[in-house]
Amino acid sequence: MNERTTGPQPPLPGENWRRQIQLADLEETAEFARRLAAQLRPGDLVVLTGGLGAGKTTFTQALGAALGVQEPISSPTFVLSRIHRNINEAAADLVHVDAYRTDEEGIESLDLLATAPQSVTVVEWGRGLVERVLAGPDGSWLDLELKPRGSQPAAAGPAFTPAGPGGGETPPAIQTDFSESEEDLLGSPRSAVLRGYGARWADPLRDQ
Repeated sequence: MNERTTGPQPPLPGENWRRQIQLADLEETAEFARRLAAQLRPGDLVVLTGGLGAGKTTFTQALGAALGVQEPISSPTFVLSRIHRNINEAAADLVHVDAYRTDEEGIESLDLLATAPQSVTVVEWGRGLVERVLAGPDGSWLDLELKPRGSQPAAAGPAFTPAGPGGGETPPAIQTDFSESEEDLLGSPRSAVLRGYGARWADPLRDQ
C-alpha cells in the first residue's frame, strides 16, 4: 500500500451543487455535523478532506454522536477503518476510514461494500480513490472539505453554487500529521465546502 505524498486531490467533476459554510469555531463545526447527520441514512458515503487542525475529528465525533453510534470515535489512521455500531439496531452504523496510507487495492481489501448498506461510511483522504470502489459509476456521495478560514476566499453570491466546468476550484495543499492541532482543539474559524454527487444528492441540502 502506498502513502500519499502530494496533498489532497482536486474535487471530482460532475458535482450537482456546491455549498460553502462558514464555521466560527469547533462548536459550529459540531453543530454542522449534527445537522448533516439528520439527513443521512444507511448506505450514504461521505468523502472527508481536511488537513492539520481542520476539525475532522470534531466533525466525525459529532456526526457519530448524532447518528447514535457507540463511542469513543477516534482516528482510524493505523487500523485504516473502524466500525461503530449504533445503539439502535435498526439505525445506521458509522464506518470511519482513513485512506491516507492506502490505495485502491487497500480500500478494496477492507470489504467496505459489505458494511455500506447498513452504515454511513465516512472516508478521510478518500477523494479520487473511494468513489469508484464504493459508489461506482452511477453512485452518489457527499464530498466535504474542511479548511482553515482564509485558505480560500469565501464565494460570493447564493448559498448554493451550481457545478461549473471541471467540477469547481482546486483546493490548496493541505498539511497532515494524522492529528488535530492545538489550534483546532481551542477552536478557530474554518469553512466547510460541501458537494453533492449522483442521484441521491441531486438537490441541494436544506438547513446546512
